[in-house]
Amino acid sequence: MTLKTFLNLVEIRTKLASMIPFFLGSIYVVFRFQQFQVANFILMFVSLLTFDMFTTAMNNYYDFKKARKKEGYGYQEHNAIVKFGLKESTVVTLIITLFVTAVGTGMWLVFNTGLVVFLVGGLSFCVGILYSFGPIPISRMPLGELFSGLFMGFVIIFVSTYIHVGDQLVVLAFDQQNLIVQIDMLEVLLIFLISIPAILCIANIMLANNICDMDEDVENKRYTLPVYIGKRNALNLFRFIYYASYLDLIVLLFLKVNPMIVVLVLLTLIPLKRNISVFMKKQTKQHTFGLAVQNFLITNMARILTFSVAIVMAL
Repeated sequence: MTLKTFLNLVEIRTKLASMIPFFLGSIYVVFRFQQFQVANFILMFVSLLTFDMFTTAMNNYYDFKKARKKEGYGYQEHNAIVKFGLKESTVVTLIITLFVTAVGTGMWLVFNTGLVVFLVGGLSFCVGILYSFGPIPISRMPLGELFSGLFMGFVIIFVSTYIHVGDQLVVLAFDQQNLIVQIDMLEVLLIFLISIPAILCIANIMLANNICDMDEDVENKRYTLPVYIGKRNALNLFRFIYYASYLDLIVLLFLKVNPMIVVLVLLTLIPLKRNISVFMKKQTKQHTFGLAVQNFLITNMARILTFSVAIVMAL
């Protein structure tokens, strides 16, 4: 398997959906707590990236095995296993290798940080597997947007913050036969508010993907959210979600959590509105799906950059 084939199979371009929240949480923890653990950062980066690649490769393999219609809808181009004529044994070996790497580095991170990462990370692993595997994968249900948004948005940002500050957010301890849980509800709530743009924009990537694939999904018995609510309602939801993602900006400024420089993020509404208009007119994987990824990058990279500037200004 060549590098190009591998990158196509794991859809490397989509890994930004997990990497951007990871970097957002990492920059936020420096801004909010002035702490950073390099070893934990590297371990989570490797575990997160390999697990994301694992779920994508498994999803492609599962689609390959379950596809009812293998002609039309660009199937020969969309599925890397078919496009590059990959052997099933090679794909399965790669999937196992990625999973072992993700679990191994994840357990190392747990050893460094504690039970919270084990519980939250373990739950994320389970959801990631169920997303693509099982009798009724989450990706084939109208819940894909919800699960992908919450776990790739909020959970990744929460864990990427927690691994640097630990007990300042959540404490789990055993006292004889009792489990003691202490949570700084304010800080966790603030992390959730910081995560809202990532949550909503990731959900919209999934929604845009499902809108583009509606005909193919119906043919292959994939009953996603757009199939349930119809294309018009799905497009209206797509547009509404983006504008809702900016509401937390005002809330966090009011709470004096965001630095004032974050107001500059409002400028991203200009390219965002343009991309929304283009997608509303035409929805295809080839021509307009990438706009959802662009919107995700624009809105969340702007927040990372403004937080980075705020950190430098505070030095």
